[in-house]
Amino acid sequence: MPRFALRISMIAIAAACSASSFAQAPAAVDTQLAFSHPNQMVDIGGRRLNLYCSGSGTNTVIFDSPSGMAGWVWYAVQPEIAKQTRACIFDRAGLGFSDPAERPNISENVVEDLHAALGKAGIAPPYVLVGNSFGGGNIQLFTYRYPNEVQGLVLVEAQHEDEMDRINVVSKGKLKEMNAMQAEYSKTCATQSEKGFAPGSELFTNCTGGFQPQFGRALNAAYLASLTSPAYWRARNAEEDAFETSNAQLRAARRPFGDLPLMVLTRGVSPYAIPGKPQSELNKATEKENFIIQQEMAALSTRSTQRVVPGAGHIIQVDKPQAVIKAIKDLLAQIKP
Repeated sequence: MPRFALRISMIAIAAACSASSFAQAPAAVDTQLAFSHPNQMVDIGGRRLNLYCSGSGTNTVIFDSPSGMAGWVWYAVQPEIAKQTRACIFDRAGLGFSDPAERPNISENVVEDLHAALGKAGIAPPYVLVGNSFGGGNIQLFTYRYPNEVQGLVLVEAQHEDEMDRINVVSKGKLKEMNAMQAEYSKTCATQSEKGFAPGSELFTNCTGGFQPQFGRALNAAYLASLTSPAYWRARNAEEDAFETSNAQLRAARRPFGDLPLMVLTRGVSPYAIPGKPQSELNKATEKENFIIQQEMAALSTRSTQRVVPGAGHIIQVDKPQAVIKAIKDLLAQIKP
């Protein structure tokens, strides 16, 4: 399963992100309205991808989200970048407001969908790509497929093709155990979505995270409507079931990025640590390996910077959005107009 699911907790992906991370990043209601409804629904061949862009500038910043999450996870970052240049979020197939697809969201398919949507929408390169977790793996593959269209990368706790195996080794198999538990819970959420969730129930809370106080009413409604729908759980679980295929695709494409401007943001807080308890040796080993993996990705470019973000877990754009905003702006400053 993708990093996003693994890094937060052993219950459902959305509950983990919502309950532990979203509540730390309030945003003005008026900046959230655009994320609460479909925007530009781009036909990419019989189905539509939801795309939302605002701002203007020479470069276009494109955001891709963690596994199982729609573009609204960037709600605290995208509006700030749009003040400087054009900034776009999109929803992968079956997530947010995008139509479902018969094929899963493996990285190759995501790259193909995104490239087609940008072309149909008339959003021409050059692009600066920003991705968190699974989205970070996707934007790396996009860069390998279309190197002449990408002028910079911001990897936010981004996926590495071998990290799951490596983390599982240093955690002495604990990661694999967590994967199995979470996969089983995800099936439970999918089954319940077909029957309907009872608001306020344990399954409703664990599978969706429940009402988000930092969201306005409109975004809360859209968020919960998505995470309680069978279509969401089918797309989310298919995305995660095919995760090893995505890893293989990134592994096959892997090569240095040359002198491409690259920012690598690494968490400063372990999502595995138990609050109020001393950090275990296994936890220390896991965090050390995560840092090394992130460091190796930074070494893929001769123009890279790695920053550890204090106080941020795996979903840095939610825990510490200003750190992501600064990283993007600093990278844009490196790119010649």
